[in-house]
Amino acid sequence: MSLLNVEKFRNWGLTPIFIGIIGLCILPFFAGAYLVEVVMMYFIYIILAQSYRLIVTIHDWQLYHIVLYGVGAYTSGMLAKNLGIPVFMAIPLGGVMAALMGVVITLPLLRTKGWGFYIATYGLAELIRLSWLKFRNPFGGSTGIINIPWPPVVGGIDFSEGIPYYYFCLTIMLAAMYMLYRIENSQIGESFKAISMDSELAASTGIDIPRHRLLACAIGGFFAGIAGGLLVHRLGAVDPKLFNIVTMMYLLIWVVVGGTKSFWGPVIGVSVMHTLFELSRPLIEIRPAFFGLTMILVLIFLPGGLGSLISKIIDKFQKPHNPPAVVETD
Repeated sequence: MSLLNVEKFRNWGLTPIFIGIIGLCILPFFAGAYLVEVVMMYFIYIILAQSYRLIVTIHDWQLYHIVLYGVGAYTSGMLAKNLGIPVFMAIPLGGVMAALMGVVITLPLLRTKGWGFYIATYGLAELIRLSWLKFRNPFGGSTGIINIPWPPVVGGIDFSEGIPYYYFCLTIMLAAMYMLYRIENSQIGESFKAISMDSELAASTGIDIPRHRLLACAIGGFFAGIAGGLLVHRLGAVDPKLFNIVTMMYLLIWVVVGGTKSFWGPVIGVSVMHTLFELSRPLIEIRPAFFGLTMILVLIFLPGGLGSLISKIIDKFQKPHNPPAVVETD
């Protein structure tokens, strides 16, 4: 693709992003309270799905990511409630704790890979989640923790209200997306992709694979913890049932349906599946079967997810139209 076409592609790609951001900024002025809450959850899920995709880029599919989401929620809620730490400080601290937990879980499993790693992460994740259920002090047992502090009033803005917290979540989501995008296109991100494509070849070039696996889990865990903190301070409570295997399956569906090859895949996956989730509330009994069927169909007909379909459409319209060659004769 020529330099001119690359520039056109960049401009074409940025336009819908800016339009989307503007649309999200003006949405609360036209939408009802329920829709504002739904879109707020959409922001949180995007952070969660994007953080999971970062780990997947190094080819480490795992089943503990939703527990890191819970670690961030529990840590942030307990720090704010029990120690009086300000909410806006407790949320990033929850992210740090989730990052550390991601490293702790992954460290003993570095010698495993593939299905062994996949199943082992589920076992360790369940161990953590069951500890939340078992111990009433300090985790609240099966009933969880209630009366978690709401965000404070800052500069006359009450962040416990729906619309201010909506903009707070939107800001955090955009910041997280930007940071994850920069990481993916940095030298670290290129190393992640190299490991995913051929780990032996990557190791032969000097890439420290165990170190990069731990780094990916730490970064992904941090942003998952941030998402958990945003959730818990909106709900005002935390329940261990929010972080079970069913929720993990929904996360897998978002990422698989959207696709992992494109940075925007999880955004597309969350957008489509979260919308279907809300529309299918009257059919709650058959919803898991419907979502499972959707994932199977995507795996069969669109192995790269919906993101790959959009990329193909863009490439089709961005192909340069070369004029026919002129043959010069003497």
